Amino acid sequence: MHFDLIVIGSGPAGRRGAVQAAKLGKDVLVVDKGRRVGGVSVHTGTIPSKTLRETVLNLSGWRERGFYGRSYRVKKEISASDLLNRLHITLNHEVEVLEHQFARNRVTTLTGAARFLDPHRVEVATASGERLTISADRFLLAVGTCPHRPDHIPFDGRRVLDSDQILEMDRLPRRLAVVGAGVIGVEYATIFSALDVPVTLIEPRPAMLEFIDQELVEDLVHQLRDRGTTLRFGSKVTAIDTPADGPCIVRLENGRVVQADMVLYAAGRTGATASLELEACGIEADARSRLTVDPRTFQTSQKHIYAAGDVIGFPSLASTSMEQGRLAACHAFGVAAHEAPRFFPYGIYSVPEISTIGLTEAEVRQQGIPYECGIARFRETSRGQIMGLNAGMMKLIFALDGSRLLGCHIVGEGATELVHIGQAVINLNGTLDYFIQNTFNYPTLAEAYKVAALDAWNRMPRGSGR
Repeated sequence: MHFDLIVIGSGPAGRRGAVQAAKLGKDVLVVDKGRRVGGVSVHTGTIPSKTLRETVLNLSGWRERGFYGRSYRVKKEISASDLLNRLHITLNHEVEVLEHQFARNRVTTLTGAARFLDPHRVEVATASGERLTISADRFLLAVGTCPHRPDHIPFDGRRVLDSDQILEMDRLPRRLAVVGAGVIGVEYATIFSALDVPVTLIEPRPAMLEFIDQELVEDLVHQLRDRGTTLRFGSKVTAIDTPADGPCIVRLENGRVVQADMVLYAAGRTGATASLELEACGIEADARSRLTVDPRTFQTSQKHIYAAGDVIGFPSLASTSMEQGRLAACHAFGVAAHEAPRFFPYGIYSVPEISTIGLTEAEVRQQGIPYECGIARFRETSRGQIMGLNAGMMKLIFALDGSRLLGCHIVGEGATELVHIGQAVINLNGTLDYFIQNTFNYPTLAEAYKVAALDAWNRMPRGSGR
């Protein structure tokens, strides 16, 4: 069999690249070793974790506690099965939508593990035991990543778990230790904290989420400590003991010990490239098994082999992965495509949400741009009062020269939706005037844009952007 394009992996980058190529009239094959299409995003990553988060917020009554108190719950006794039932319904729907999308675009799919035989041929080992040799003019590698599993961590799938295994838990822990305060670790730590599970968050670096504006991180840290989450920064895990007659013992480099019923190890991910046998096609992966590509075309060192999505590293977002897959397919077949804007929104689905776009305050200072900030607290808006919000904030950063919006940073309810207003203004080179002169629906959280803009305007010296 021969195809114009073989896509290995059916996550966001793979499916978008495959469909784009199919719309250009190309014969496309998608190979995925999972039981069903969708990749990490659908089965163990983006969709499951966000579904779990939404289920927790609904069943725990989290959003109503501003009115009814911290002890309020919609369902008094919440079990692991309560959380996973909704998860399975959502995943089935996502897979059905994706299968239909492939079918209507005439994309061929094949379940099996692919490995390169040479730069233009792969062998696919199917679940039925067949070994098929298939060739293609071009390839798109969109295999994603898998959890980093150091040898000294005793993963057992029940008491010590990675971020894939946590979705198959059969019970909720009484105490949880989360190792790794990156995006995944913070999301799960805050989700379990919303269930009133005591959580200890452990991070070897001195701070967490260093790419996020630090004023937002400080706000998040305050909220976590306020609800009883223990933070252990600057603490590397040296060992985890799992005695049969007691809790797990997490030993830290500084001599401290953390006890927990369950440990989630979420310290990094590695590219899922080990089984591809890349040496056969002349490509090398880095120390974390990720692939290096031309950031404009997404070509690897082999010009006919492209890579996109998490396997090429930062930003490792489903949204950016989709665009990478589309751009790779366009370039592969000589079709002009608009380059993605410089700035894209970053969403962290913690409790509360964090979303950001543009420059952080630290980056603005590093670039030597004269600026001013405006802050809005969600509790200052009528909508925030109606929703019972006592936390959450928006921070806008404006250049003094011309008052152009440089950065938009939000922590709180609905942050990942609200950020798109800031995204449009930044990418269209909009200014403070947009927020002051325009009318927003009332009452909405989006009014925070006007509050923050007016706050910045009041601070600006006369004769600057005012």
